[in-house]
Amino acid sequence: MAEKSTIARPYAVAAFELAKEQSDLAKWSDMLGFAAVVASDELMQKYIGNPAVSQDTLSRLMIEICGDQLNEIGNNFIKVLIANNRLDVLPEIVVLYNQLRADAEKTVDAEVISAFPLSEAQQTALIEGLKKRLGREVNLVSKVDENLLGGAIVRAGDLVIDGSVSGQLDKLATELMH
Repeated sequence: MAEKSTIARPYAVAAFELAKEQSDLAKWSDMLGFAAVVASDELMQKYIGNPAVSQDTLSRLMIEICGDQLNEIGNNFIKVLIANNRLDVLPEIVVLYNQLRADAEKTVDAEVISAFPLSEAQQTALIEGLKKRLGREVNLVSKVDENLLGGAIVRAGDLVIDGSVSGQLDKLATELMH
């Protein structure tokens, strides 16, 4: 889907610039996310892909469904997307916008998957280690996967650290094969 991402990029940048002007990056994340959910709805997809539905009708429908979730500039942004037949790339716009926001706020979302629940001390230590390594504030989500034998897998942006026992065994097997 590199093509959709390429199409979405200028819109994401424009939304980010609008959000910065309003000093409300979080509100724009919420607005775009909500609008993307609406646009992705199965019933809404029938209207979006239907040439019999005018752009004005589609704009009114989207804005009415989104209601108070969008401010006036958000409504105008949706109208621009519809006028340019780009409403279908709204999910990609959201992803790119959130990346721009994370870069601006120097944050990263991280996920740790472990065999057992992590204690508060372990989570804090992991956050501090990632913060030091990545130079960003870390928003950590901890999940348990009972299929792991032990250890943990950490994902933060492009960084993946596989410290699981399964991962270590796979690595060892690969090394032994070569």
